[in-house]
Amino acid sequence: MTTMSEDKNSPKVRNRRVHMANERTFLAWVRTSIGIMAFGFVVERFAIFLKQVSFFLGKEATVPPRGYSSVFGIFLVGLGALMGVLSFIRYKKVEKQIDEDTYQTSLILDLLLTLSILAIGIFLVIYLIHSL
Repeated sequence: MTTMSEDKNSPKVRNRRVHMANERTFLAWVRTSIGIMAFGFVVERFAIFLKQVSFFLGKEATVPPRGYSSVFGIFLVGLGALMGVLSFIRYKKVEKQIDEDTYQTSLILDLLLTLSILAIGIFLVIYLIHSL
């Protein structure tokens, strides 16, 4: 009976829920990075889509083959990949801190995501105003 109570008091068992929460957070970051990469792919291919639609409608293609959407799409794919790598680094760092009971918050990934969403929003507003 004493081995059962000793198992419950071991750091790995006590922190099981915290580790699972850390893993859920990591998976949420991975989903976010995949979403950003998918959005970047769609944005990059949007210029080709517009060109094909204008060709189908018999109008002259006014969209340059490598316009803003291509550069912006490639940037988003790269940002998503970078966020995936940074989220793994954060996951391992937090996992170690949980085991050592020295957890401290880190704002790097949160700040990167917030600033990138702000930059994307500003760019899209400028792009949409310019296209009017």
